[in-house]
Amino acid sequence: MASGRWNVAGGFLFISLFVVLGFVLVYLRDFAPGKDAWVADYAVGKHFETRLAHAHGNLFALVNIAMGLVLPRLAAGATTKRALAWITLGGLLMPVGILGEVVLGTSPVFVLLGGAMMFVAVTWAGVIAAQGWNAAAHG
Repeated sequence: MASGRWNVAGGFLFISLFVVLGFVLVYLRDFAPGKDAWVADYAVGKHFETRLAHAHGNLFALVNIAMGLVLPRLAAGATTKRALAWITLGGLLMPVGILGEVVLGTSPVFVLLGGAMMFVAVTWAGVIAAQGWNAAAHG
């Protein structure tokens, strides 16, 4: 896990899912019956929340890809890298949680947990990166 392979793979797979969500949003805006009502609710309710999930899903997927590519270069031990990898993957709970609220009416706890995990992961990785790189990984 410390290699970041699952962050890269998970990131690309997550992007594919949220690209599909983007197509759904385009369909609802341009082609679906009742599209005028959907457009009228652009900034409120389920429409707004779904757009938030789409944007954060793609952004957090890209962060996972970046983390997966950077992890081998961080001057940190295997345990720290493993923790960073898992915490960054856990950040994907945020967009999934937003969709859960919209589709299933779930609690926003997953949104908050995922957002907190992503904040911790990128802050921690930034601090480690500022301290130096693993010269052996620069092949």
